[in-house]
Amino acid sequence: MKMGIPEDLDFSMLELRRDTQTGDVTFRVEAIQTICVANNVDLDVVMGHEDNVAGLIIAWYAHHLLAGGKADPVADDLIDEVRLEDAKGGGFSVQPGRA
Repeated sequence: MKMGIPEDLDFSMLELRRDTQTGDVTFRVEAIQTICVANNVDLDVVMGHEDNVAGLIIAWYAHHLLAGGKADPVADDLIDEVRLEDAKGGGFSVQPGRA
């Protein structure tokens, strides 16, 4: 499903963070909710599955970068981690910041 990002919503408003001890990723759900409302998509559908919300965040980040936005080290680390896991066949996780 293709969703548009409201022009007044900057990627930084997501406040993407990663706990250095646990590797847990946090973000402002309100930013995701804003995108869902703008696209008439149920927030529960997006937030109900990790792959859905991760896909939205990564697509939004790609759009952000293409528009000349500033790189986000947490997003870059997550993308690198997914690439490494995919290259190794999945089934494991790397330590945060080690991808």
